[in-house]
Amino acid sequence: MPSFLPSSYNPQLVAFSFLVAIFSSFVALDLARRVTESSGLAARIWLIFGSLAMGSGIWCMHFVGMLAFELPIPLGYDLFITALSWVAAVSASGVALYIASRKNLHIPQLILGSIAMGVGISLMHYVGMLAMRMLPAIQWNPWLFSLSIGMAVGASFAALLIFFWMRSRPAEQVLAWQTLASVVMGSAIIAMHYTGMAASEFPLGSICRSAYGINTQWLGYALGGFTFLLLATTLITALLDTRLQAHIAALNKSLDTANHELLQSALRDPLTHLPNRLIFENYLDHMASQVSRNGGQSAIMLVNLDGFKLINESLGYQSGDEVLKQIAIRLQEKGRSSDTIARIGGDDFIILADTEGQLETATALAQRIINIIGEPLSVNGNEIFLTCSIGISLYPDDGTVDKMIANADAAMHQSKRSGKSTFYFYSPSMNTGMNRLLSMQSDLKTAIADNLLALYYQPKVDAVTQEIVGVEALLRWNHPNLGMVSPAEFIPLAENCGLIVPLGNWVIDAAIRQVADWMQSARTMPVAINLSAYQLNQSDLLQRISAALERNQVPAELIMLEITESVVMQNAESSFELMKRLTEIGIRFSIDDFGTGYSSLSYLRRFVTSQLKIDRSFILDMEHSEDARAIVGAIVQLAHALGMRVVAEGVENRAQYRYLQTLGCDEIQGFLFSRPVPANEISAMNPTLAGGA
Repeated sequence: MPSFLPSSYNPQLVAFSFLVAIFSSFVALDLARRVTESSGLAARIWLIFGSLAMGSGIWCMHFVGMLAFELPIPLGYDLFITALSWVAAVSASGVALYIASRKNLHIPQLILGSIAMGVGISLMHYVGMLAMRMLPAIQWNPWLFSLSIGMAVGASFAALLIFFWMRSRPAEQVLAWQTLASVVMGSAIIAMHYTGMAASEFPLGSICRSAYGINTQWLGYALGGFTFLLLATTLITALLDTRLQAHIAALNKSLDTANHELLQSALRDPLTHLPNRLIFENYLDHMASQVSRNGGQSAIMLVNLDGFKLINESLGYQSGDEVLKQIAIRLQEKGRSSDTIARIGGDDFIILADTEGQLETATALAQRIINIIGEPLSVNGNEIFLTCSIGISLYPDDGTVDKMIANADAAMHQSKRSGKSTFYFYSPSMNTGMNRLLSMQSDLKTAIADNLLALYYQPKVDAVTQEIVGVEALLRWNHPNLGMVSPAEFIPLAENCGLIVPLGNWVIDAAIRQVADWMQSARTMPVAINLSAYQLNQSDLLQRISAALERNQVPAELIMLEITESVVMQNAESSFELMKRLTEIGIRFSIDDFGTGYSSLSYLRRFVTSQLKIDRSFILDMEHSEDARAIVGAIVQLAHALGMRVVAEGVENRAQYRYLQTLGCDEIQGFLFSRPVPANEISAMNPTLAGGA
């Protein structure tokens, strides 16, 4: 029987190695979960750094255990061999985390992974012991040696099972189960280590040839500091990542809530809460299907308020909106409950009514609507009398369902031409009313060519300082015979007859020239220009804007292009690419009428925009609607979370202004500060419009 050197263990270091094993296991489980929950580059980063942290933790536990081992001779460790043992530990950890990141755990994967991980841990242990470079060599008890390797494989098997088992735990139970699992894993690793140590025997007269390499005192300090620094840093990073993910989850929830609210508003007119054109067209399709199955007849009545423009111009848009809301309530309360009433824009209401095949029913209903609207209104202390013009088309008598609204519109214009406050049924001869539109088309083409249009400018005001921070360019057309033609009339005309692109180009050139004029007068004034879908699809838009900027020596940063959600979404990918290229030269973008479109908020993060404009319909409801205030607040938070500024348009009174200030809105635009005015009036304005609010 050979004689061997007596050995012993420092109980404090043994206990410390057990704590390190548990701590390492806790971090390993957390890292495995993060690898599983991540994808792409993030998953690879967690896998690399997780392997380093987990392997270093196991390696540190091993050498703390080695420090606990005492012989009656000086001990030390070879630096190179010690480093090799660390490589083995990191490699084994990499195998574990890679297998843990798989979606499914199959038996062959489990067995092979356990063997690979167990062999790696065993290599780390025994290579680490070889770093002592004993002479004569360490003698091994074959049974305990084999048992230690078996325990390493078994511990690896248990670890992989725990990795996968932890995935199915509810979120609120993860910490408790992770702590318990860490104790189980740590105990298994410790058992393997000390079984391996028990398998080693040191003959009498042995010397440690590495006694003057890495000494145990230095290694102890290094391991203690390195262990807790590495694992604590990893754990803190993981906890910070958890908080970041929780914040992102909260933001996504906020986005989902805002998306839900905005999608709901997309189906309803935000001012009157009636169905809008989108949902009304769905009702039309449903009606057509019923008529096809059951027969019968339905009437589409387009109701336009006579003289409504005068109310807006004389009493302000707030009073005009109040009129629209009261009319909507009247039509709902005093109309037939079986009819569908919608607002399709401006002062246009539309009604879908079942006439039961009787022309007299449609006639009686139209007269009833005229009487309802003709009753006096009380708005802000003013008594208002309105009339309306109604156009009626019948389905299926007047054509296919997709022509019903257009036919009713033609009949409504006939009512206007006949003196208003009346109704007409559609007839094909009404299409001759297109003559006026054709005449206007020719006049508009001449106005563009001869520079007979004009730009007015409405200031944007800083919500805190009330300083003018920019203006929006708004197109005006003073027709030689018709007077001031509303943009609501000639813009759709330009779109329909192919003049919108030259019209838009005229606006771009004129606005940039005006910026140059202001610069020469020592006043820098950023200008926002509205961009249509047709312009956004121009292949030479970038070159045209660049040329205009260079020709007038205007910095691109002074130009902002305002676009609506629906304009971008018509051709999303090409729009995003063009916006990106324009942004690269310094042009800024603003999303106009935000909240009224029908696009998904998932695209909002891809918009290269610096500003959101809240539609005036939400602003006008803020004083009386908690829902409107909630939506405005959600938009402000959403924009700020994405690094955008928020502009509220259509602000007409101090109460709206104060609400917007409270909600954190950045800029204000509306009659409270200024109506759209010619350029020379902008030049004469005081930079601070404190008097407006």
